[in-house]
Amino acid sequence: MAVGVAAAQKFFSVDGIRLAAVAANIRYKERPDLVLIEIAAGSVVSGVFTQNAFCAAPVIVARNHLAQRSSQFFLINTGNANAGTGETGETDALRCCNAVADLAGNESWQVLPFSTGVIGEKLPVERIINSLPNAFQKLTDSNWGLAAQGILTTDTRPKLSSAQVSIDDQVVTITGLAKGAGMIKPNMATMLSYVFTDACIDQKSLDGFLREAVNLSFNRLTVDGDTSTNDCCMLTATGLSGVMISDIEDDACQKFKEALLGVFLELATNLIKDAEGATKFVTVEVNQGKDEQECLQVAYCIAESPLVKTALFASDPNWGRILAAVGRAGLEDLDIDSVKIYLGETQIVAAGARAPGYREELGQLEMNQEEIAIRIDLARGSHNERVWTSDLSHDYVRINAEYRT
Repeated sequence: MAVGVAAAQKFFSVDGIRLAAVAANIRYKERPDLVLIEIAAGSVVSGVFTQNAFCAAPVIVARNHLAQRSSQFFLINTGNANAGTGETGETDALRCCNAVADLAGNESWQVLPFSTGVIGEKLPVERIINSLPNAFQKLTDSNWGLAAQGILTTDTRPKLSSAQVSIDDQVVTITGLAKGAGMIKPNMATMLSYVFTDACIDQKSLDGFLREAVNLSFNRLTVDGDTSTNDCCMLTATGLSGVMISDIEDDACQKFKEALLGVFLELATNLIKDAEGATKFVTVEVNQGKDEQECLQVAYCIAESPLVKTALFASDPNWGRILAAVGRAGLEDLDIDSVKIYLGETQIVAAGARAPGYREELGQLEMNQEEIAIRIDLARGSHNERVWTSDLSHDYVRINAEYRT
């Protein structure tokens, strides 16, 4: 189940990137579950990773390898998270890196491993290693759709976003793929996401672009309030377009950053539209807050409320649940008489009570939509923030209750 109709997976190939996806039978039978991405030598790679203290073995290895600043391969497996596996998990992740390096004639630290799936099970290393020659043979610059399919777990459809922007009469390409449907709560980044560009960007600037884009996209999602052990988001610049992008606030930089953020936002919102069991795509917008923190504090209190989320699933305009979530968000000295709450364009709360013009049928019309906006005006300042979430359905419970069966 997912919200809306899946968009056509249009993409532009990024010069210097080749991809392959093969069936290694890691957990899923006869479907792509092992993705290999080759990155041109000389590319610049930036990454952010989960802050979960029980981070997965591939996260530890990928962080260490990324520090060498010479990444040339991403190796991604689904069906097994290789998390909660201790030193054995790290050894297994390194064995996979070594196998890629041996076939490519590279060093093992030039390979970054990534895993997603069930926690606490030993990685089937031999299945992965045995599938690598096939993956190398299938590397092409056009396998974006297949790679986007190959990284999925409980997702129902692949997520792919692509853009081109003209800078100084030259075309710069940005293309990314992502996965994630459950165990999603931002805490630096979320899920697995890989974005590539052929722009020429130095390490410091690329790190800054990634942090900013993640903060405004993947760090604004929540499905269930759970931060995964395996989350990562990678941004790679091959430089092969020859177009230089710096962190200087010039027109070229702004144009590139706008296109980059557009790709990140499309990937992020498509993850919510395909959240586990989702029937609603919900934007929670908090305006007129004192600062970013309190806006997000209120937004997440609403977005993660089981009572709000189940009302959304039922299309029930039970506005009292939203009001209660705002009230328990923990803002100091909140003047409830100044707070305004809206469902779409319909005002539902004013002066601490139901808005004078509100009628149940107006709220019902808003809640009947697949895409719903909840807006809170706090009247405390000039800061505005938004997050995206889904409803809490029977299917969400079923999917997670049956995840290992």
